[in-house]
Amino acid sequence: MGDRVRRGRAALGAIGAGTMLLALVGCGAPPWAQGGGQTTPSSSPTVSASTTPVPAPVPNDLSSGSTEKKVTAGAIAATVKYWSTLSMDRWTATALKPVSISMDTTVTPNDGQQVYLQRATMTAVPGNATQSFAPLTPQVDQSNPPGYVVLSPYSYSQTFNVGEVPAEATFVTLQFTYEFLLQTTPTSSDFAKQTASDTLTVAIARDATPAG
Repeated sequence: MGDRVRRGRAALGAIGAGTMLLALVGCGAPPWAQGGGQTTPSSSPTVSASTTPVPAPVPNDLSSGSTEKKVTAGAIAATVKYWSTLSMDRWTATALKPVSISMDTTVTPNDGQQVYLQRATMTAVPGNATQSFAPLTPQVDQSNPPGYVVLSPYSYSQTFNVGEVPAEATFVTLQFTYEFLLQTTPTSSDFAKQTASDTLTVAIARDATPAG
């Protein structure tokens, strides 16, 4: 009788195991079998950092208050100093902006002939990083013939003015033209004309925002 009881329990155990297997099959594939046994990593969103471009600094030949240039015209070498009596923070679009110059020359070879400055012209051209605006009316200083004596130790001085420029302008280019007469010999009334040019860039300051 004991053997029959053991055989009955074994049969019940087999039936129970079969029932559990059917239950698992009926519920579909187990979690560890889904996806071929591999897990797909979650993708992290890509964050792109937005940067605001920094405008390039505006060049300013008068940032230190003055500058000195050397220009040549044939046998004539001119040393020209430029400065402004108006501080750079007041070089606004609407201000009257003075530019002063001082010049003397040497000539090679120096046989005793004289050098004269017949005419000096300044043309101001406003602009910004993307465009140039219409030039302002040229300013001219013209001497009676033969001109101003500019051979060292004599010198020439003058002040020109840059008027109002467009509000969008961030700088102004100053174009200078110097027209010289060089005496052909120390006693001659004949002259050779020589022309030199020079350029300065000066930054335009922003108008101060009125206090609210």
